[in-house]
Amino acid sequence: MYKAALHPLVDNSNKILILGTMPGDQSIAKQQFYGNKGNHFWKIIFTIFNEEYIDSYEDRKIFLKKHRIALWNVLASCVREGSSDSKITNETVNDFVNFHTQYPNIHYVFFESKSAAKFFYKYSTPQAGIFYQILPSTSGLHAGISFNQKVEMWKIVAETANEFKLN
Repeated sequence: MYKAALHPLVDNSNKILILGTMPGDQSIAKQQFYGNKGNHFWKIIFTIFNEEYIDSYEDRKIFLKKHRIALWNVLASCVREGSSDSKITNETVNDFVNFHTQYPNIHYVFFESKSAAKFFYKYSTPQAGIFYQILPSTSGLHAGISFNQKVEMWKIVAETANEFKLN
């Protein structure tokens, strides 16, 4: 089934971009990044900032803006049955050259999974002056490491965001 990505959640104040591969079916249906309750993204992101978990998507967007974090996906579209990245075919990548021209303040890109990084590096060239790092998938199905291990690895996002508050 053909899938189209969500529009980026971004503005010119953002310094950090978190890139997923392609939203899952529940996220597309809700038009919300990480809209599947089985995905741990929101729980991890609130935990690493030591803030209380919020259910409201509008409040989550405010939280991200406060921490200068943008969300988007590597793929603009693909064919995929279900929500598994392993089932992706006929993919098209988003235009990252244009994106970084439009949002030049983004200096850190964190991939939300190995799959997101794989598609990015297959079709895109890293931009000079931008730091890239792969983090473990926040999917609840990615059980190779525990929730607490994921939190530890994701703390680099909070540490990076907190640097901006000091400067």
